[in-house]
Amino acid sequence: MIDFPKQKIVVAGAGSAGIGVLNAARKTMARMLGNNESAFDSARSQFWVVDANGLITEERENIDPDALPFARKVNEAGRQGLREGASLVEVVRQVKPDVLLGLSAVGGLFSKEVLEALKCSTSTRPAIFAMSNPTKNAECTPEEAFSILGENIIFASGSPFKDVDLGNGHIGHCNQGNNMYLFPGIGLGTLLSGSRVISDGMLQAAAECLAAYMTEEEVLKGTIYPPISRIRDIAKEVAAAVIKEAIEEDLAEGYRDMDPRELQKLNNEEIVAYVQNNMWSPEYPTLVYKNE
Repeated sequence: MIDFPKQKIVVAGAGSAGIGVLNAARKTMARMLGNNESAFDSARSQFWVVDANGLITEERENIDPDALPFARKVNEAGRQGLREGASLVEVVRQVKPDVLLGLSAVGGLFSKEVLEALKCSTSTRPAIFAMSNPTKNAECTPEEAFSILGENIIFASGSPFKDVDLGNGHIGHCNQGNNMYLFPGIGLGTLLSGSRVISDGMLQAAAECLAAYMTEEEVLKGTIYPPISRIRDIAKEVAAAVIKEAIEEDLAEGYRDMDPRELQKLNNEEIVAYVQNNMWSPEYPTLVYKNE
């Protein structure tokens, strides 16, 4: 598997939601590379952003200030045979990305031509994230992706789709990116840490915890999110990761009887136990009705 900071990512969509996702991804890459200026610059170079007017470079007139950090330098684009405003198909064909990320809200944007271009990817298992929703706005369907690129891809969407039967007992997994995997744990961890804010670092720690939860074997099978049956355990681990990051950033102020100084003394296993002891466990008694 390729390390996240080394992945080449072509992004379709540069609206407020798209740029928000890119900023989070860039910060996570930089965090994994050392969190210094060089790391941020290296992370920036992994993204090629395409909007309705094509590839965004520093030559773009009246460029959105929020998109500017992701604008390709002219010489960078030129070395890959690309220019300002290059089409999505051209960018995919020339960059040969590991990930094609859809944040455009344009249904069907990942056309047959675009998906065919992704066959040039240098990745042994390219990923397609058609994240726009509702379903009609998805950049492509799993059926379209698997029918063109075959079973050796990872597919995820923002909307729910059924897995694809590829024949011969093979399944094309459709992974739905859903906030249920992170939000409960983020909320619980923030509460139990006593932090008054949810920092970028706490969000990144939560995301990294979820990613680490999956085994390489599971990912190689095309599954990138855990089954819903493990959601409580995931929430516990995510909450613990959030607490540890809050402590690291000196944001933890304690919760109820847990003084912040005591919280700082807990090791990893004790933090997980602290979370477990404070999780709500729904227990519903069996109701028995008697006919009088």
